This record gives sequence, C-alpha cells and structure tokens, in this order.
Amino acid sequence: MMGHDFGKARTYLYMVPQWTVYCQSKNQAMRLKELSVELRDRIVSGEGYQKMSAALKVPKNTVASIILKWKKFGTTKTLPRAGHAAKLSNRGRRALVREVSKNLMVTLTELQSSSGEMGETSRKTTISAALHQSGLYGKVARSKPLLSKRHMTACLEFAKSHLKDSNAYHLNNILWSDETKI
Repeated sequence: MMGHDFGKARTYLYMVPQWTVYCQSKNQAMRLKELSVELRDRIVSGEGYQKMSAALKVPKNTVASIILKWKKFGTTKTLPRAGHAAKLSNRGRRALVREVSKNLMVTLTELQSSSGEMGETSRKTTISAALHQSGLYGKVARSKPLLSKRHMTACLEFAKSHLKDSNAYHLNNILWSDETKI
C-alpha cells in the first residue's frame, strides 16, 4: 500500500491480485472481492476490453489483467501464492489443538516431542504459532499461596470456635485459604 497526497484527500493505491484499485479511503478497497471464476471465464470468451467492461460492469484494467493472465498461464483460476509451504499439516495442527484442549497445563516441549512422535518434527515457535492461529494462548498459572504453621493453626482455631455455631450455613460460604474456588 502506498499513499499519495493529491490535494486535501489522501488517495491509497492497493495492489489486488487481479487489478489495481484507486480509492479515497482504506475501507473502500478492503471491501472489494475477487471476481468469480465464471465471470473471469466470460471476460476471456468475449471480444474487446471496452465492450466486456461495459457489459459486465467491470473496470477496463481488470478485464485487461484477466486476459493477460489467461494468455500467460492458460487459466483464469486463482494461482497459488508464493511462499514457504506450511511445516505443520492440518492433521498435525488439529492433533496439537486436541492435545492442548485435553491438558491445558501441557508445555511446548511436551507438544514438540508428541508432534515428533506423530512424524511431524517442528520447532516450539511453529507449534506456538499454530496454537495461536487456533485461538489458544499460553498463560502462566496463578500460584496458590503456601500455608505456614501460623496460618494452619489460625484456620483450625477459627473452625473450632465456630464449630458449635447454630449457623452452619455460614461456614459453607467461607472460602478457606487452602481451598480453590470452583
């Protein structure tokens, strides 16, 4: 994306796979969709850029780029983008997500060894990125405070003093320091 300053309004130039779009705001270009394969096939089968552009209500530059692509590659379908192939397969990614869902306290090292057992060796950062794409993030568990001798005796004394209270319901509502809230 490049921005050009033409007067008061800023114009943005977006390079989209099939065409170049000039618009006044960022949101306009982001709403545009890629043309369907059927429409691209109709463009290739027609005659003249201007006639096809007017008939199908598609910009002339788009018609030209689709025809050039058809002449160069022999197809109007979207070609695969450049880039490195994914290290983890979809099956491996699903297995990792399933394993993390079963045990939330599993570490990346354990996940790395289990992915190696499945036949897909990968780095910790790759596993972490795959889990992030699935919406799973690592968090450090909150530490539960250890009880000292003084705390234990204080809890015991409190319990003994309130043992014979008529209001037993009151004791059930107390969250003791050696318990967790579920």
